[in-house]
Amino acid sequence: MTSAISQEEFVKFREFFYRKTGIHFDDGKRYFVDKRLLERIAATGVENFRNYFMNLRFQADEELQTLVNLMTVNETYFFREEYQLKCLVTHVLPEVARRKTDGSPIRIWSMPSSSGEEPYSIAMYLLEYWKGIADWDVELVASDIDTAILERARRSVYSPRSVHNLPARLLEKYFRPRADGDYQLVDELRQSVEFTRVNLMSPADVKHYREFDVIFCRNLLIYFDDLSRRQAADTFFDALNPGGMICLGHSESMSRISSLFNVRKFPEAIVYQKPLEAR
Repeated sequence: MTSAISQEEFVKFREFFYRKTGIHFDDGKRYFVDKRLLERIAATGVENFRNYFMNLRFQADEELQTLVNLMTVNETYFFREEYQLKCLVTHVLPEVARRKTDGSPIRIWSMPSSSGEEPYSIAMYLLEYWKGIADWDVELVASDIDTAILERARRSVYSPRSVHNLPARLLEKYFRPRADGDYQLVDELRQSVEFTRVNLMSPADVKHYREFDVIFCRNLLIYFDDLSRRQAADTFFDALNPGGMICLGHSESMSRISSLFNVRKFPEAIVYQKPLEAR
């Protein structure tokens, strides 16, 4: 039987996981972390935490990814914080479109994508409520560090709870009921989003993510400490076109993280903008 995780081992693992992902577990998460560590120690057949941790550090990228998948929280649903979606189609995208003079597509990044509810909500909102969708090509990229959740997003099968916030008209239009009581998203929306695996703390992962006009990063930075938040803010700044905008979760504020962005107050929501003169 695998022995319990000691406080020293918990701290050692916490520091390692933070360096790899930017996610910090405080002592209040101890039970959550210990439970998942003990599950993986048992599943991999090693004798104790020491041996498991040695393998994790020096050999097993695949095991680290499995652990990341277990440790990340993916709680979301369609049309969550809908006021930001309204702001997107009413103010943000019309402003972005007015600045586009080179005919390039409008590019939107949803990070983290979780199981797909956010990026698919964006796609649905554009199709239903943005008149400009008839005139513009839109590229919608959705990324997450969790490979298992990305596969769920690609399968796009959702529980009644995930779709409870949708108007009945849109549920009927964009979903097909399944025999098990869940809902399958229609192919039109499934094909509108490109899903990719990205670790926001990895320079190698994020260096190719550039020239976005809008970023949604909602309810991720609350899991980071100040240093990781600043690093994430720098990454998003580099990923945005000049004048591009980022939407955070309702309890998050870019003004408390970074001075790089300008605050834009729209009737529906506050968003943060990369200055037009920035390069």
